[in-house]
Amino acid sequence: MAQLFKKVFSKYLVVTNTVTCGCLLGAGDLLTQNIEQRFMHRKTDESSGVKINWSRTGRMFLMGVSLGPLTHLWYSHIIERFIKGTGNKMVFKKILADQLVAGPWFCSSFFFGMGLLEGRGVQGAIGEVKENFLPVYLVDWCFWPPAQFINFKYVPLEYRVVFVCTLTLCWNTFLSYMKHRHGDYKVEAPAVSVIENTQS
Repeated sequence: MAQLFKKVFSKYLVVTNTVTCGCLLGAGDLLTQNIEQRFMHRKTDESSGVKINWSRTGRMFLMGVSLGPLTHLWYSHIIERFIKGTGNKMVFKKILADQLVAGPWFCSSFFFGMGLLEGRGVQGAIGEVKENFLPVYLVDWCFWPPAQFINFKYVPLEYRVVFVCTLTLCWNTFLSYMKHRHGDYKVEAPAVSVIENTQS
């Protein structure tokens, strides 16, 4: 068991980090759906139980898997190559780099990618970014700097992505809420199809 654990966090670290990102983003969405529906049931006195939108959770999982390799690359290689050390000065530099470089990139990539996965097209995905980026990024500045101080200061290099992803379970619940707060997006059938069906 110890040997397997060592391989998972050494030889197969990129795979471990990628799958972890996907699973935790999906798990965050499941938590959000449970919270959303239980709240609605209290408001409407319904007791039909929670109905999970698995397509929505699947999209969140795919987005996490897509961002996983770059998350691994950033935390395991890039930031350590350019900002070395665990002294307070270096840690604050890493946090600043994370907030100014990785934060905006991952935030915009998430909303853009989710828009594409929902079939909104490039313009719709850009609209997702415009609508959600600023409020999410402002909350990002409150949540991640304290967490990243612990990460860069005390967590061993090989466990940093997993540490971030574990905290991301809370963050992903918030992301899922922000992404779906206006309801789940449904792709509507083109108007041409309706006309053709009417004529036939």
